[in-house]
Amino acid sequence: MVDKCKDSGADLVMCQWGFDDEANHLLLQKDMPAVRWVGGVELELLAIATGARIIPRFEELSPEKLGVAGSITEIEFGTTSDRMLKVEDCPTSKTVTIFVRGGNKMIVDEAKRSIHDAICVVRNLIRDNRIVYGGGSAEISCSLALKEEAEKIEGLEQYGVRAFADALESVPMALASNGGLDAIPTVSEVRRAQIAEKNPHLGVDVLRVGTLDMKEQHVFETLKGKQQQFLLATQVVKMILKIDDVIEPNEVDYQ
Repeated sequence: MVDKCKDSGADLVMCQWGFDDEANHLLLQKDMPAVRWVGGVELELLAIATGARIIPRFEELSPEKLGVAGSITEIEFGTTSDRMLKVEDCPTSKTVTIFVRGGNKMIVDEAKRSIHDAICVVRNLIRDNRIVYGGGSAEISCSLALKEEAEKIEGLEQYGVRAFADALESVPMALASNGGLDAIPTVSEVRRAQIAEKNPHLGVDVLRVGTLDMKEQHVFETLKGKQQQFLLATQVVKMILKIDDVIEPNEVDYQ
């Protein structure tokens, strides 16, 4: 069996079900390092990446069914001797593996969440490459546009539009507060600057760069993500407004 592996042209053997020390010794004598235990899912991913075929019987082994990889290295992490194999330069794979490690589970989960958010931003840009500038500039400019439009609306609907415009400014207010700034004066200054300069790119300077122009600071968000934020927030408010009464436990007569 070892000779069949060698004659096929293989220089590395990976097995799902494992083999004994004697087989490992014979493989090493033939200059073929081996991995005894490889999970089924990992083996399938390796086969896809390297262009190999999973061989259930030695009789089916042939050079056409072998895979190709540029390098396979074993790397070790930390003081706990955690080891893993790194397979690189696979001809048929376009995937990238992100390996996350941390001092505890909370740090790892936070890193995974941050990476997932970043990947979602890239995904949104691929689907729709339009952007809006951040720092609360989009919310403030939308709020100003809605207040101006509210002047053209008659009746009680005008108050609803104004309330929506005021609600939009809660985003830059929270941003300024989280950045350690005085929220009300900061947002008021940005609003005044947008009106005076007619520049919708002005936002909250959380980083204290010295300019309110988010375009100069390269702070932006995807348009699709911003649309989803507004849509979900509006749906939540509509759902709450549909509730016309709340039954409290003390008010229910169980007799």
